[in-house]
Amino acid sequence: MTFRHDYVPTPFGDALAVFSDTGVVGFDLSEADDPSVPWLIESFGRRLGVPLRHDPGAADELAHLVADYFEGEPIRFDERIAFDWRLIDGFARAALQTICTIPWGETMSYGEVAVTAGSPGAARAVGTACRLTPFSVIVPVHRVIRSDGSPGQYGSHPERKRFLLDLERETGSGS
Repeated sequence: MTFRHDYVPTPFGDALAVFSDTGVVGFDLSEADDPSVPWLIESFGRRLGVPLRHDPGAADELAHLVADYFEGEPIRFDERIAFDWRLIDGFARAALQTICTIPWGETMSYGEVAVTAGSPGAARAVGTACRLTPFSVIVPVHRVIRSDGSPGQYGSHPERKRFLLDLERETGSGS
């Protein structure tokens, strides 16, 4: 199995996209200004057990989908590209796969996701899955909100969560 990486532009800066032979393994909007920082690439390599190879152009299809998303097209990424879920398993994986089904412009509470994913009472575990997801934006964890209807956090960037929620609400409902 080979693992490669490329970069995808977003309104928040370039994201690191990591691919296996079977699909996207990670999509990271780093805390760093530059996603090519060695520690970020090395971190994915350590988690995968092999170094990543830079492969310019590997993310072209994903980059087009991300651009369309930010233009307001209701993209459900897991239906358009193959995901390789190897970096996440158990309930966290079930929670993230459930989150993929939340329609464009809609939200679910952490508790609702827990119930739908098969573990009522695991709202905190849903929050942890959202915080640790290897798939920023393309698994729409921004659509998971607090039970009181407030957005909550998005890593250390709650303004990004608000931006994504507003983008989807302003462009109407989709499929």
